[in-house]
Amino acid sequence: MPFMLYLLLSAAIASAVFAAPGRRSIRLAGTLFYLVQAAFGAWLFAGGGYGESVGSLFAFDAAGSLFFVLLVTVSLWVFHHSETYLQDCDLRQTRTYFALLMLLTTAIAGAYFASNLAVTWIFLEATTLCSGGIIYHRRTAQTLEAAWKYVFVCSTGIAMAYLGILLLAAATRCESLSYEAVAAVAAHGNPLYLKMAFLLILCGYSCKMELFPLYTVGVDANFAAPAPAAALISTGLVNAGFLAILRVYRLTAGTEVFGWVKSVLLLVGVLSLVIGALFLRRTNNYKRFLSYSTVENMGIAAIGLGIGGAGVWAAVFHVVCHTFVKSSLFLQMGVVRQVYDGYRINRLGDYIRINRVGAVGLLLGMVVAVAFPPSPLFISELMILKETIAAGKWWLAGCMLLLLCIVIYSFCLRMLRLCYQPNQDELHPSKADKALSWSALSLLIAAMILGLWQPELLRNVIDQIAAL
Repeated sequence: MPFMLYLLLSAAIASAVFAAPGRRSIRLAGTLFYLVQAAFGAWLFAGGGYGESVGSLFAFDAAGSLFFVLLVTVSLWVFHHSETYLQDCDLRQTRTYFALLMLLTTAIAGAYFASNLAVTWIFLEATTLCSGGIIYHRRTAQTLEAAWKYVFVCSTGIAMAYLGILLLAAATRCESLSYEAVAAVAAHGNPLYLKMAFLLILCGYSCKMELFPLYTVGVDANFAAPAPAAALISTGLVNAGFLAILRVYRLTAGTEVFGWVKSVLLLVGVLSLVIGALFLRRTNNYKRFLSYSTVENMGIAAIGLGIGGAGVWAAVFHVVCHTFVKSSLFLQMGVVRQVYDGYRINRLGDYIRINRVGAVGLLLGMVVAVAFPPSPLFISELMILKETIAAGKWWLAGCMLLLLCIVIYSFCLRMLRLCYQPNQDELHPSKADKALSWSALSLLIAAMILGLWQPELLRNVIDQIAAL
């Protein structure tokens, strides 16, 4: 299935959902949508699509292919959980939500496979519009404010990235904006322009990667959006931001400013880790809590890129495994909301008695998220720490260890409180859907398997992605 046909079919099916006459039609459209994803995946991996390109616009490389598999997996789980989560919503709200969910998945896929700076920019801007509509799902004053804030700040960030792309084109004097063409001449570019271009692109795309400085918009988006959609925003969309920054990072690898680029990433990574660690302790909402955990994890990934060497491999592996962990936790929080009708940390408790499967999923998620073995995050964080020490940056290793201790304390305190402290809110125990808890737990189990065994195929793919 050619990529343009994939984009056309996916967008057409998603657009048709806006006019769906009933929930059964929405479910049928969802089935068709994911069949299209499966058909494209079959063409990509078994039909000779892998390694091909569409001019200078799209390339089906290791990075795009790996993250596409993760995206479709998470999106499918999100669609399934959303059907139950939105069962009390009216038809208009429901079909708008599912249409935007499919369009968001399509736009993210486009960003993954984009081999051109301008095409990446276009698809990331498209994700802003889709996400804004999902954030406004509940049609309240609070979600309206969050949606407008998201659209405004992301558009500002994307505009900054656009200025960075223009500066990069000016610095390299390249007639094409394809990553391959720019990388070939970047070494001869003006160093000042290259530095400014990277800084603007990093700041602009930080709103997608949920990284300092524009991390707040992602936190607010995850707070306002329905929990299943937050699972996709905090993983699939964050991965799109990571991949966009990673591709620009690789462009600078052969230039004289590469050392400066790595220093900037170290600074941004440490600041993100500081913000994530401190706000994990302060926030009083479980969805915001998980969002700040994303900021913390993306900070660790940025530090991996900044350290370089094996740290780049560890950063990619960290983001891959974070996709399973964070999507599982957000989906579990969707079940928590069914029981408590809220996410207030200081009032919810006794979850272990109400939904044992869900509580076990959250406790295991706690263990994996704080990087205790058999967490795959333990492997990536250990690799980054080893590379940091090998580079002689003891101050950085000390800061990371101190901040990770704060993260461990905050995570354990909040999850144990939800499961065991006396509950103070009204309960709806009959609404605890244990099947959905098992479904969310399956993603976490996949992450734990990666912590115990990394398939040779996955290692080889990440090797290709991390090669500079």
